[in-house]
Amino acid sequence: MVSENTERTMAPAVPPGAAPAQRTGRQRRPTGAPPPLPHPFRVTTTAWLLLAVAIVTCAFLFSQHTAWLRLDDRANTWLLRRLADARTPWLTSLASGIKEAGSGWGVTGVGLSVVALTMIFRRWRHLLVFVGSLFFLVIVGQWIYFALARPRPYGVSIIDSWGGYSAPSPPVVVLTIFLMGAVYCLVVPGRPRAYAKAAVAVVLTVFCLARLYLAVDHLDDVLLAVALGVAVTVTAFRYFTPNEVFPVVYRRGRTAHVDVTGRRGEAIRQAVRDQLGLTVLEIKPVGLESSAGSTPLRLEVEVDPDADQYVFGKLYTKGHVRSDRWYKLWRTILYGALEDESPFKTVRRLVTYEDYALRLLQDIGVRTARPYGIVEITPEREYLLVTEFFHGAVEIGEADVDDGLIDQGLTLVRRLWDAGIAHRDIKPGNLMVRAGELLLIDVAFVQVRPSPWRQAVDLGNMMLVLAVRSDPQRVYQRALRQFTPAELAEAFAATRGVASPTQLRAFMKRDPRDLLGTFRALAPPREPIVLQRWSFRRVGLAVAILGGTAIALNVSGNAFFPAENIGVHPPLCGTGPSMILSAQAVPSAAQLPCIAALPSGWRIGGQNIASGHVTFWLDSDQAGPRAVVVTLTAVCDVSGARQAPSDQPGTRRFDRPASPGARFARLRFYTFPGGCVSYQLDFAPGASPLLAPGVRSAVAFVPRVTLVDYVRDKESLALCGRGAACPG
Repeated sequence: MVSENTERTMAPAVPPGAAPAQRTGRQRRPTGAPPPLPHPFRVTTTAWLLLAVAIVTCAFLFSQHTAWLRLDDRANTWLLRRLADARTPWLTSLASGIKEAGSGWGVTGVGLSVVALTMIFRRWRHLLVFVGSLFFLVIVGQWIYFALARPRPYGVSIIDSWGGYSAPSPPVVVLTIFLMGAVYCLVVPGRPRAYAKAAVAVVLTVFCLARLYLAVDHLDDVLLAVALGVAVTVTAFRYFTPNEVFPVVYRRGRTAHVDVTGRRGEAIRQAVRDQLGLTVLEIKPVGLESSAGSTPLRLEVEVDPDADQYVFGKLYTKGHVRSDRWYKLWRTILYGALEDESPFKTVRRLVTYEDYALRLLQDIGVRTARPYGIVEITPEREYLLVTEFFHGAVEIGEADVDDGLIDQGLTLVRRLWDAGIAHRDIKPGNLMVRAGELLLIDVAFVQVRPSPWRQAVDLGNMMLVLAVRSDPQRVYQRALRQFTPAELAEAFAATRGVASPTQLRAFMKRDPRDLLGTFRALAPPREPIVLQRWSFRRVGLAVAILGGTAIALNVSGNAFFPAENIGVHPPLCGTGPSMILSAQAVPSAAQLPCIAALPSGWRIGGQNIASGHVTFWLDSDQAGPRAVVVTLTAVCDVSGARQAPSDQPGTRRFDRPASPGARFARLRFYTFPGGCVSYQLDFAPGASPLLAPGVRSAVAFVPRVTLVDYVRDKESLALCGRGAACPG
């Protein structure tokens, strides 16, 4: 047995019949040896991240080098042609139905269902990670999407609707992240989650094959989309909601409690044996109902007949530190700086501080658990604080409180005051009773030289705890023996609302008596101490978090709408991606409208390119927004319009008479083989009609043959449509 003289401070006398736990030889972990529970290296997470980075890198490299781009496009075309060879009417209908189901409002229903169910089961951290993943993916995905600006496949007929660029495929990205969000927010880890992931893989494979069959995407478009969706989701959930700390369970309990069976249980046994010399026979969670910041454990150890059979352990993980950080940040926003509530930076610092606090309280004569030492489970991630176990003790909420216990509770607070210490978490779950002795536990948040407000709250909470199991008048009279009436008045002026722990407030709510009101009536009158503390830091934090949340919800909310088309670059005259996409949108058109030189005061308002039409509009500082809307379609209805000399080569012009009114409005058509372009001029009231001639220089036409020749020369592939027949 290790001598107690090796302890850093003198321990108080051990109660009769309770000898220290037996210790055997300890063993130091050699340099380079693994810890009891090594931090798991998730190969799958790293693999998905590397795959996403590799595909994005290759996509940008291919887009910048003609030889590589040609090789990539030709390989994609070869695959799509093989799929086109298998087209049949019934298979085409099936593929079209699958595509619509996965890219329409059906997938919106999937995403909203994930959000609703996660809220129903109160998994707020999982919901935050899910929304954050959406926000990150929308930002990063849009950047990649517009940077690549990839047209639809060449050399094969596209037989279904589409919108915008193809890479990464927006519908595939959205469906992937919604399904993976459902897996990590709703499915229990282990075999059920493995089956769910397999089902997601099947659904995504079928959906991607349907889009490839219809030739609306390239193969690497869907691969990049799946890799991005999986990599972002898996990384976010595994980092911010690890299963060990935030498991998805369908049983009641606090998320702070981690599983201590399996590998972790064996690691605890090994670590306690090697580092403290104690042989653990059984590990059992205890007191879970009143513990929210750690996992409390009762460890049965191998002992001599005259030694303790049990020791107590508090398991802290990195997740507990993160939760504490967010909790204190939220308190700062809600109430301001009530006192110094700086969060702990590391798990090691948290467990070291609690060990120090135990020894400090023993030095001032407060009866608390004897510390046996700190056990490292996983470096910088998990630590176990091992202390004396109060065998046979019960929470004060289950004990009979007599004058002796009342005096002990009040004396405890007086000793804390005299030593300049505050416990900061006085509640029934932290006060134990054994053989008429009051025992204090859970000292992780003890504070040295606290604010007077915090000391007053400790006194008020202690008296409320004692009154729950006795009589408030009796508690008040006993308190007058150690505290002045002014101090008692201060205590109940400070003890209001959230100043009391949640468990204590629940006890008071169930008690039919108005305990707090009774104490205030007994004490001298004093104005309530205001909880709210305003500061520039509090206001700044609140504004930053509310603003960031609003932006994140607005951006993430767009992902819940059908994502087939998220936009394109303006179709500037030339052979750029948007012009090629316009040619694919209306493959029969011999001419394609484009934006040439904008007159002074005019700017591009927006554009939309999708299968069957091309639309862009111009805004004017004088004629107003959407003053000119240009639309390309395969056919136009020119009835009621009169033909006029055309100012665009290779086209026929038709003008529909302007309707009388205070604002200038006119509709003009340009027809040509396989297509028609309409100009809708609608100026703001009072705008001069003389602005209309400027549109002639703003909009021009590019012959389709120019784009067909460009794609043939650059890619050695056909731009399907007029002038370039394609299979399928």
